[in-house]
Amino acid sequence: MNTLLPLHYRAATIDDIPALVELVTSAYRGDSSRKGWTTEADILDGNRIDPEVLRQDIERPRSRVVIAERDGQWLACAHICEQDGGGYFGMFTVRPDLQSAGLGKAVLAEAERIVRDEWKLPVMRMTVIDVRAELIAWYERRGYQRTGITKPFPYGDERFGIPRRDDLRFEVLVKDLAEPST
Repeated sequence: MNTLLPLHYRAATIDDIPALVELVTSAYRGDSSRKGWTTEADILDGNRIDPEVLRQDIERPRSRVVIAERDGQWLACAHICEQDGGGYFGMFTVRPDLQSAGLGKAVLAEAERIVRDEWKLPVMRMTVIDVRAELIAWYERRGYQRTGITKPFPYGDERFGIPRRDDLRFEVLVKDLAEPST
């Protein structure tokens, strides 16, 4: 694959759901996810994304699943939506064999651009499992700040995974989109 070609972004459709589930799962669950640094295989088993939840994300207003392609191949995806007067960023996935090549930074910048420039929202929020220190540090290097606000992990709801430990929770990170991107 030619890594010099520009990324092409497009909004996912419901026809993309099976391939999106496969892409997201490959980056977070099972042995395939261990090729990259975003794996959650040591803390969660099972699903990373539920097809019906994904369908709802694709179909609802002010919500977009962004697919990043290059040379006709899917490389990454993310979900953005309007939530509580700001943007919300989630389901961020880069193919495990292409992680650490700058694709994540580019996709995050595109998501921020959509939320800031198209939707005219002032901030981007996300939740990250708080035991994922390396992932939180990656977001902090891109201007996100830890808020100290935590949310419970949905234990018992296997649509989002089967926890391998009992201390999981989410921390809310936030970025002011009026500030220059890093």
